[in-house]
Amino acid sequence: VSSTWSDPIWSPSANTFGWTAYLGAKKGTADVEPYAAASRATNLVGLPPTLIAVGALDGFSDEDIDYAVRLRHDGVVTELHVYPGAPHAFDTFGDFTAVSRQANRDMDEWLERHIQ
Repeated sequence: VSSTWSDPIWSPSANTFGWTAYLGAKKGTADVEPYAAASRATNLVGLPPTLIAVGALDGFSDEDIDYAVRLRHDGVVTELHVYPGAPHAFDTFGDFTAVSRQANRDMDEWLERHIQ
């Protein structure tokens, strides 16, 4: 989680609640499997091409950027987009903001290139 969390959509307390609801007593322990928290995986070789689109204000932006670097390091075709001024889930804003329109165009174009 970003040390400079400034996301107006998803707060640190909401994040703690979400992980606790999802993982229960395993939250924060070594018992969490990479399938439950992808950042726990140590070997990313062989994963499919990946698009990571994150808002710069998203509390997870540091983790997302780190994951993109790790994917690239392990040879995974990875495209990373960081959108200035955008909070968590900004891409769901539809046509209401220029940044969400751009992100959705970027995702559509990526899918056209990678899905057959």
